[in-house]
Amino acid sequence: MKILVIQQKMIGDVLTTSILFEALREKYKTAELHYLINTHTFPVIENHPFIDKVIYFTPNNEKNKWSLIPFFKEVKKNNYDVVIDVYGKLSSNLISLFSGATVKIGYYKKHSSFIFTHPIKRIKQPKENASLAIENRMGLLKPLDIPFKNFSPKIYLNPNEIETAKKTLHSQNIDLEKPLFMISVLGSSPKKTYPAKYMASLLDVIIQDTPNAQILFNYIPNQLDAAKEIFDLCSKKTQDQIYFKLYGKSIREFIALTFHCNALIGNEGGAVNMAKAIQIPTFIIFNPSLNKANWFGDDENDKNVAVHLSDYIAYHENDFELTKKNPEVYYHKFKPTFIEPKLTDFLSTLNEL
Repeated sequence: MKILVIQQKMIGDVLTTSILFEALREKYKTAELHYLINTHTFPVIENHPFIDKVIYFTPNNEKNKWSLIPFFKEVKKNNYDVVIDVYGKLSSNLISLFSGATVKIGYYKKHSSFIFTHPIKRIKQPKENASLAIENRMGLLKPLDIPFKNFSPKIYLNPNEIETAKKTLHSQNIDLEKPLFMISVLGSSPKKTYPAKYMASLLDVIIQDTPNAQILFNYIPNQLDAAKEIFDLCSKKTQDQIYFKLYGKSIREFIALTFHCNALIGNEGGAVNMAKAIQIPTFIIFNPSLNKANWFGDDENDKNVAVHLSDYIAYHENDFELTKKNPEVYYHKFKPTFIEPKLTDFLSTLNEL
């Protein structure tokens, strides 16, 4: 049996969808399992033991629609028995349609349900205390008689990556006997980023509560100015304990550095998903326009903490739509004073884990 799972675009989505391979391998011991992803997301599934082959949806496929015809033909040559379309957009729908697979599974949408032998409706409320991201993905396996199991995404670092990161930290005089925190200071865009002044305030709280803590910032070169703005807003004491120039220069390097941290704290996004996938505790600040239940399950509360504006002020029926149009207004309401007590509790419990 050959099975293709399709999950294009974002790193967090690709990592989360990788749980399907563990579930599929449990059911089909000898099946050949393929994963179709965007090229840049490969680092989060590198070395994955249950993925037999990776098929890349390249930047050229994104830009040049004529390239899709030969791409569809190449996919069809693999003679898949089952295709599972997790992405659920036009390009993945077309891949499913032309795949030639006998069994085609995807999320139900009125305009595309005809493509699938098994169109599956998403649930809107968790039934198993997991996140909706996990529960809806596992729901796609029901036509294969695979029951729900709360698998967690996993990233597989090799010993050399771990040791190299350790040496890098030591070279910067970081003491791994002292607390080390990775801070996700920025979201995937300015509209998905906790305000700089508020973030700096929380960083000051971290140093007040954990005076010997060492701090790393997660950012990429084109975010340097935004990260520096947050650094400049911190107190001098906090600044002295931030190793600003040390950051992961690739996804795998970031993951390996985070492996040596006591926790990741900051904006919800791919960095959070990666930290969880290597069993690092997280403290997550959700974008006010997101539904926290989509990416955070009740079963996570022993090691991970998530805060959302709706935890502190009442959200009305149309507030999620309004936050998408005016995120700055809602972020302004999300005061650090709301978050500080939970952050302090989180820092105190890290010693108990």
